[in-house]
Amino acid sequence: MPSYTLINLKDVEDMAPKFGFAPNLKSRSARRPLELENSGLSYYRVAPGYRLPFGHHHSEQEEVYLVLSGSARMKLDDEIVELSQWDALRVPAEVTRAFEAGPEGAEILAFGAPSNENRDVEMVQDWWTD
Repeated sequence: MPSYTLINLKDVEDMAPKFGFAPNLKSRSARRPLELENSGLSYYRVAPGYRLPFGHHHSEQEEVYLVLSGSARMKLDDEIVELSQWDALRVPAEVTRAFEAGPEGAEILAFGAPSNENRDVEMVQDWWTD
């Protein structure tokens, strides 16, 4: 019989306070709690109008962002994409990305594969500027 792992994302530790992003951001990465071997899953709750202060890209991992509630804007390299509830956006590994919540805030799930413990990620500080 195959084994499985069941968690509630609200029980996963919110990492945003450790990095100074609370109360504007909740960030719960479930890769380890779910014992994922080949993918990743993260939950974000973003305050109205809050923009992540950095972008990132990968060398291997593509990601899908799903807006559960509210709305958001994603900056993908030099393009801005508007997202509303239930929009799913696939982002190739090499595209630099970051998101900003709309006026009512946003809840976003991010799925990534292949998983490599984020060894392929590169953070880009002060990337999204007006």
